[in-house]
Amino acid sequence: MEIDNEWSYQNHSSKDSSSADSNSQASSTKEVVSQAKTPKQILISCARALSEGKSEEALSMLNELRQIVSIQGDPSQRIAAYMVEGLAARMAASGKFLYRALKCKEPPSDERLAAMQVLFEACPCFKFGFLAANGAIVESIRDEKEVHIIDFDINQGNQYMTLIRTIAELPGKGPRLRLTGIDDPESVQRSVGGLRIIGLRLEQLAKDHGVSFKFKAVASKTSLIVSPSTLGCKPGEALIVNFAFQLHHMPDESVTIVNQRDELLHMVKGLNPKLVTVVEQDVNTNTSPFFPRFMEAYEYYSAVFESLDVTLPRESQERMNVERQCLARDIVNVVACEGEERIERYEVAGKWRARMMMAGFSSRPMSSRVTRSIQSLIKEEYCSKYKVKEEMGELLFCWEDKSLIVASAWS
Repeated sequence: MEIDNEWSYQNHSSKDSSSADSNSQASSTKEVVSQAKTPKQILISCARALSEGKSEEALSMLNELRQIVSIQGDPSQRIAAYMVEGLAARMAASGKFLYRALKCKEPPSDERLAAMQVLFEACPCFKFGFLAANGAIVESIRDEKEVHIIDFDINQGNQYMTLIRTIAELPGKGPRLRLTGIDDPESVQRSVGGLRIIGLRLEQLAKDHGVSFKFKAVASKTSLIVSPSTLGCKPGEALIVNFAFQLHHMPDESVTIVNQRDELLHMVKGLNPKLVTVVEQDVNTNTSPFFPRFMEAYEYYSAVFESLDVTLPRESQERMNVERQCLARDIVNVVACEGEERIERYEVAGKWRARMMMAGFSSRPMSSRVTRSIQSLIKEEYCSKYKVKEEMGELLFCWEDKSLIVASAWS
C-alpha cells in the first residue's frame, strides 16, 4: 500500500536502455530483490545500493518496497514506509525541500499539541527524560530561595507544567522561580501565539498552585545567544540551564568551522550555573557516513515504532498522527540530507559526555530517589519492556535492550 499524497514522492523513471550492461544490471536487481524477502532486507539492500552509487538498482528496489509497505501496517512496514520516502528524496537530491515542506505543513496547534502529548505518553522514554531532568533540578534547588532556569528550547512547556506541580508539593515555602525561554522565531514549535501563549499558560498554572513564577521570552536563534545580561542573570539566584532535545540541532565541527554546539556549551559554563541538565536521543546520526547512519536510524526508530505498537492499537489514528507529525520528518531529514541541511544530528551518550567534560563540566550523578521514582512509575503504569539503566551517573531509558533516551546532569 502506497503512502498517501502528503508523503508519496514521484521518482524520475530510469532511462530505458537495451544495452547488455543494463540487462545484466536488471537481472542482478531481480536476484537481489528475490533474495530479500522482508521489507527490512529489501530496504537495507536498497540503501546499500544507493550508498554504492547503484541508482538503478536502488530505484528498482524502491518500486518493489512501495508495493509492500504501509503506514498502517506492522512496525517493520511502517518504519520502511517512511524510510522509503527518505531514500527517494535522497535519490532525487530533494531531501531538504521535502523536509522544509513538511515543516511548513504545520497542522493546527491543538492537533500538533495533541500528537506530541500522545508521543510523550505512548512512548514514555521521552517523558522519562523530562522527569529525570526535573528530578535533578528539584534535588538541586530544595534549599534555594531564588531560582532562575534558562531553557534553550522549551517546546510546548510540558516539562515545566510538571516541574511547577512538583515544586508546589515541596515542604515549606518553595523557591521563587524565574524561567527564561529562548524562542527561535522560525521554529515550527512556535505555532499560533508562540512562546507568549506558553508563558501565560505556565504563569496561570503556577498561580493556581501557589508557586511564585515569572516567565521571560528571549527572541533569538540559539546559535546567536548572547550574554548573561541578555539572559537576565542576577546575583544571588541559583542558575539552572536545561537542554532537552535541543543540542542535537546545533551544528558542530563536522558541519562548519564555527562549532556552534561546543561554543554554546562553553558559553553556558561561563554563566557558572549550579546545574545543567541534558536530555537527548541516544543514537549517532551526526558524523556517521550515509549507510551506517541509515542502519543506526533504522534500528533506533524500529524500537520506537515497536513501543508505540504496545500502547496504541494498530488501527489507531492517534498512532498514525504521532508517527507522521512527530517522527517522520526526522527520519526523512536523517536519511535524505547532508551537510547543513541535515538538522537532526543526534549523538550517543558517550559523545555528549565528552563534550560536556571538554566544556569544563563535571558529572552530577542522578540521585537514587529520582531513579527509584521513575522505576516505580514504569512498574505501575507501563509495559515491562521499558527499562531504566544507570551508566556513569546517567540514566538511559530503553525499549528492551535498545537505549532510546539518555538524561544527565552537570555542574
